[in-house]
Amino acid sequence: MVLALVGILPGPLKRPLYRALFGYRIARGVRIGLVLLDAERVDLGEGTAIGHLNLITRVGHLVTGRQARIGALNIIRGGQRVRLGDYAEVMRLNVLNAIPDHDCTTSPVSVLEIGDGAVVVSGHRIDFTDRVTLGRNVIVGGRNSSLWTHNRQQTAPIEIGDFCYLGSEVRLAPGARLPERSILGLGSVLTGAIDTPGSLVGGMPARVLRPLTEEDEVLVRRKARPDAPDDLYAARARPEG
Repeated sequence: MVLALVGILPGPLKRPLYRALFGYRIARGVRIGLVLLDAERVDLGEGTAIGHLNLITRVGHLVTGRQARIGALNIIRGGQRVRLGDYAEVMRLNVLNAIPDHDCTTSPVSVLEIGDGAVVVSGHRIDFTDRVTLGRNVIVGGRNSSLWTHNRQQTAPIEIGDFCYLGSEVRLAPGARLPERSILGLGSVLTGAIDTPGSLVGGMPARVLRPLTEEDEVLVRRKARPDAPDDLYAARARPEG
């Protein structure tokens, strides 16, 4: 109840109350809209912005880097840890959820890691009952993609390497892995691990279709956040060798 009341206050009032009443660590220049911000621990980096009408609840530890953004109308629920790196962004209408009292036979680590400069666009669902890692400058593009780390009995982590692009309406099953500098095509279903970096991956189930062309490379080299500094990840944007 107290958290909800604090959440509707103007930013200049709510920030000191979050610090004093709940021990949240809030750096300079942080902006927090009309939200429910309910986590055991909170560390918001310098310049972080959290927009209006976000529901953030039952999170163990919420961490954001410099200039991270959480847009509007997102649900972030459950899990041991949710971390947005420097200049990472979750835009709007996304559901990021970990099942709190699952009955799976595995013992998952419910962590969501969104790397530096990575962007989750709009209308996506990410289940992080087990670990989900989105590398640096990853774009979860379009709408209506689903990443699932659990089924009825078991869980397995999902890993997306640095500089990957996920097209609209893709599906990722428990244990899915996409290597760095890869594109997962529109509507694809990734059910396992892909081991060849720099690939166009697609189909149902998804497989390597071909190496990326120079034109394809533009998608993975371009900064997902145009305002991010060039040195944030520029050195890793070039193909190896």
